[in-house]
Order: sequence, then C-alpha cells, then structure tokens
Amino acid sequence: MNDVFSTIKSIGILPVIKLESPRDALALGKALVEGGLYAAEVTFRTKAAAESIALLKKEFPALTTGAGTVLTIEQAEAAIASGASYIVSPGFNPKIVDFCLSKGMPVIPGINSPSQIEQGLERGLQLLKFFPAEASGGVKMLKALHGPYGDVSFVPTGGIDVSNVESYLQLSYVAAIGGSWMVKEDLIASGNYAKITALSAEAVAIVQRIRGIQHT
Repeated sequence: MNDVFSTIKSIGILPVIKLESPRDALALGKALVEGGLYAAEVTFRTKAAAESIALLKKEFPALTTGAGTVLTIEQAEAAIASGASYIVSPGFNPKIVDFCLSKGMPVIPGINSPSQIEQGLERGLQLLKFFPAEASGGVKMLKALHGPYGDVSFVPTGGIDVSNVESYLQLSYVAAIGGSWMVKEDLIASGNYAKITALSAEAVAIVQRIRGIQHT
C-alpha cells in the first residue's frame, strides 16, 4: 500500500478522468505517457470506468492507474476486479474504506474536516483527499488542518488548475494534486490528445520545479 502512495507522491499530479467510452482510454493513456505524466484516476462517474481501467493497466503498465469517485461497495469491487492500483472516494464512507482495507486495497477517502481526518487516523490512514479543496477553504484551510494533524498528507482536489496549483504544491504535506484541467472532457470528446499531452507535460514541469523548494 505504501509503495503505491510513494509512487503517487513522486508523480505529484493525479489526472482525474471521466471517460464516456473505453475506446478513449488507450488514446488518453498514450497522451499522458507522452506528456510524462504516469498517473490516471479514472472516475466511476460513467459505466466505462472499470473496462477503461483494465485497458490502461494492460496497455500501459507503467501508468499508475486507479479508480476515482467510488461511492459504493459494488464499485469498489469492480475497481479491484479491473486491476486498479488504488481507490479514491469523494467523501469518507466508513463502509467503503473498511472494505478496501480488508482487501488490502490502497484507499484515499475524501475529507474536509477534523472529524473526518480522525476517522482516517483511527484506521491507520495517513494519506487523505482534501475535497472539495477550493470550496472548503483552499490552502488556508489545508494549513489549518495540518496544524493538529502533522503526520497526515493530503491530495487536494476540486477547483485546482494551472492558476493555483503551485500554492498547493509548495506545502510539504501535499503528496499530490488531483485535477482535471489537463484531461478535460471536451479535449477527450474532440480527440485533442496533443493538447492533453502538452498540458500534462506542463503539469509535470510545474511539479518538478516546485518540489525543489517546499514550504510548510
């Protein structure tokens, strides 16, 4: 489990992806890899998620591919069956978290309050998704949460793009950023994979530049 989280931290960006068809998965995976972004969080917001994850795992084994927006045990089961490397949920659902832990599946549940962080700590979790990041107070709120929970790392997601990503990456307790600006639905729908590659490369460059100078 820690190996997956270490990999996510080393990448620094989790592209949050919505795929309407598994046919789009391979072209998208190729675009991400060509941009040097070796991560993909395929959300269960469509029925194409499980098959898309399986395809990405098969064709791009170097891509750390996980399942996002997992809301039910059934979706968690489908994610595991598809070969997902990790599971992300928007909120802290104890049943889903406990199920994933019972299966040895790395899970990053969503939180935006001290009480939810403590639910995670009770289960031994030290990597949590901060969601919705900007709507929940952004960097200021994240700094406040870090105060009493110094051993916890976060994956801020929601309302983050190239205009504000640096302010999050500068925090040493931010393991990675979740975002969709480099994999927007309209880019996928129009087949503009060259743009996805360019935006992915830009995101990777930002991570590499910022990670050399972190602030607490």
